[in-house]
Amino acid sequence: MVKDGDCVAIFHSIHRVMKAEKILKTENLEILLIPIPRQLSSDCGLAIRFAPVDRQQLESLLAENDLMIAEIWQKQAGEFRQLL
Repeated sequence: MVKDGDCVAIFHSIHRVMKAEKILKTENLEILLIPIPRQLSSDCGLAIRFAPVDRQQLESLLAENDLMIAEIWQKQAGEFRQLL
């Protein structure tokens, strides 16, 4: 579900991840709502997968809407590396 190079944004609640999905889809960003990968943990079971090239725009849009991301991870060589 998450390929090498993909990023995953995790939020503190299901409400926040759903709100983020709505905001980002309105702006036509290519995102996908996914179950949080087993290697990662969070307070909710869903995350948003996105391309690294969209990270700055994604973070800006969510900040403008007072929606904070708890963690951002990127999959590299089959393992996740924390970016935020």
